[in-house]
Amino acid sequence: MQICLTEDFHSFQRAKPEEHSCQKAIQEHIHEVKTRRMERPLEAARMENSTSSCFLMERKTRVKINRKEVMLAKLRKSCSCTPKKLKNFVMDFLPVLRWLPKYQCKEYIWGDVMSGLVIGIILVPQAIAYSLLAGLKPIYSLYTSFFANIIYFLMGTSRHVSVGIFSLISLMVGQVVDRELLLAGFDLNDDAPPALGDGSLQNNSQFNTTVFNLTIAGMNAECGKECYAIGIATALTFVAGVYQVLMGIFRLGFVSMYLSESVLDGFATGASLTILTAQVKYLIGIKIPRSQGHGMLVITWINVLRNISQANLCDVITSAICIVVLVTAKELGDRYKQKLKFPLPTELVIIVVATLVSHYGKLHEVYGSSVSGAIPTGFIPPKVPHFNLMLRVAVDALPLAIVSFVFTVSLSEMCAKKYAYTIRANQEMFAVGFCNIIPSFFHSFATSAALAKTLVKTSTGCQTQVSGVISAMVVLLVLLFLAPLFYSLQKCVLACIIIVSLRGALRKFRDVPARYHVNKVDTLVWVVTMFASALISTEVGLLVGIVFSMLCIIVRTQRPRTALLGQIQDTGFYEDDLEYENLSSVPKVKIFRFEAPLYYANRNYFLKSLYRLTNLDPNLEAARRKKYEKKEKQHLKKGDHTTANGLGIRETTLELVPKQIDFQALVIDCSSISFLDTTGVNTLKEILKDYKDLNISVLLACCNPSVIDSLKKGGYFGKDFGSMQEMLFYSIHSAVQFAKDQKLPADCSV
Repeated sequence: MQICLTEDFHSFQRAKPEEHSCQKAIQEHIHEVKTRRMERPLEAARMENSTSSCFLMERKTRVKINRKEVMLAKLRKSCSCTPKKLKNFVMDFLPVLRWLPKYQCKEYIWGDVMSGLVIGIILVPQAIAYSLLAGLKPIYSLYTSFFANIIYFLMGTSRHVSVGIFSLISLMVGQVVDRELLLAGFDLNDDAPPALGDGSLQNNSQFNTTVFNLTIAGMNAECGKECYAIGIATALTFVAGVYQVLMGIFRLGFVSMYLSESVLDGFATGASLTILTAQVKYLIGIKIPRSQGHGMLVITWINVLRNISQANLCDVITSAICIVVLVTAKELGDRYKQKLKFPLPTELVIIVVATLVSHYGKLHEVYGSSVSGAIPTGFIPPKVPHFNLMLRVAVDALPLAIVSFVFTVSLSEMCAKKYAYTIRANQEMFAVGFCNIIPSFFHSFATSAALAKTLVKTSTGCQTQVSGVISAMVVLLVLLFLAPLFYSLQKCVLACIIIVSLRGALRKFRDVPARYHVNKVDTLVWVVTMFASALISTEVGLLVGIVFSMLCIIVRTQRPRTALLGQIQDTGFYEDDLEYENLSSVPKVKIFRFEAPLYYANRNYFLKSLYRLTNLDPNLEAARRKKYEKKEKQHLKKGDHTTANGLGIRETTLELVPKQIDFQALVIDCSSISFLDTTGVNTLKEILKDYKDLNISVLLACCNPSVIDSLKKGGYFGKDFGSMQEMLFYSIHSAVQFAKDQKLPADCSV
């Protein structure tokens, strides 16, 4: 089968070699097209088959696009303002306006109310517990959970995602808060004794008994440790939200593509180890300095082991009981989740029982057990985050923004795929951005979608984000009336809740053998990211994971698989000679496959692999020939018919190239070469020239259109593309058949 390709057409001839009529028809057609369209170069390829029908296939003519006019048209369209466009903009920005009027109350309300109540019940203890990670008072975690649910209800496009306080985000916020507190001169371990009273906001307006008259980062105010801590957290949250909104405006959601599953899993596991380590001191009730900076995990464990003798027996016993109860309840819930209509509210039960036991048993007064202290009711008046503090945390906000967005979008896409609807990733970025910006004025910190609560939400019958409003109402009830009841709650109970919630991330260690069996490189990325996140810091660990995964991709393209191909017997197909048995080699033809794009970074590897597999370096071979030719000329000038080897002239001709070349054509399988850069084109031109000097033809097969265009623009086929049909082939088999039909020059030394 002969295939002749031009920019307008591909001419296919399926004919036996002796059927000259079809060949003649195609040759006439090619001549006609060349005459009509001289400006369009010829692409050619050849192949043989047993049938005798002719096909013509035209390649589409590319329409030149005036990019300037297109951009101006888009700009005019985006800048125009009509009532319809304004309405669509508002409804796109607030998706609730689209779906809420169509809300099917009878069908959806029961599932939304049920899931909202369950999530609200889970949110309260988790919010109080995660305040330990953020280094803030529990009231701020409750504010965060309340506002995040309301804003995502208005702006989110996912029906099932639960947005609110999240352990990894709380940890990242807490690390920045601790660092800034240390730099400001505060003692991280200067925990003020809980104030007595009714716990209302009015009677307990200051949460820290130590008050500093100071100027920190431009804040001229009487500001205590707690005031400065929440100031840092809100500034960090505001900047992260601004980053997310800007990423949405400029459509930079593609950044999330660089966070592979291995990177995210390794980051989550490493951060989980850091979270677990930070809670150990609360589990056993010891007072050790809060480690900060790189190596926090190792330093904390050293301090724990040094002070293990000071452990509070009451806290140790309470922690052991709580962990056993929580783990048992979780395992039973996982085992019988198909039979349970909703998950057991184990955390809430534990908190209620532990609070009652602590209060009536006077565990704080008698045994010195550390308790949560007074949680005020009501809302603190809103406050604008300090601009000077934003400058201090601008760099820290970037990884926070990216991680928050990636977790939210990935969970949204997972739910959308499972329940057959679509989300808008760009709108999700706006939603999570405003879930950070707006609450930052109300003393809240950064939020994200949380996997565990999202899974609970879907399993309890959630249909829409109305369930988020129900959850917010549960949190509001606690904020307005029930918060003071948690005064006697032990911190070790909160630490137990946090640690048990890390089960999913810590179970990733069990998946390492299976992950290694599937893909060793991805396992290495997971391990590197996990260790970097745990042993250095979460932000650095995330950066290390991204960079390392990209390096792995680069290395894979720098040193890809290469192979010589053999023919599958009695077929026109070819495969790797080392991977498959019963392949036959093609006489006088070498078929080389390179399984990667050919660009500047892998050029040398391409050449080395080609020379190694074909057992021929054309440069060395050409140098040998020149050397022998030079010696031969010197002996001929002297009139000596015996060469430097002691052989006659006729014998020297046979020995001119000491190494016998066993092929006359080199076929390069380009099916895996997705693109060529300038270096790649020049490399192929160099190969073409070097092998031509040895009377070896180089044939390209299975090139995609972009590779063909690169070769044409790079001058690979010459100026008029006249020899294109003898250099470019539609398939490997057509190239092999063409090579077999070639006649060797009479003076070829092969």
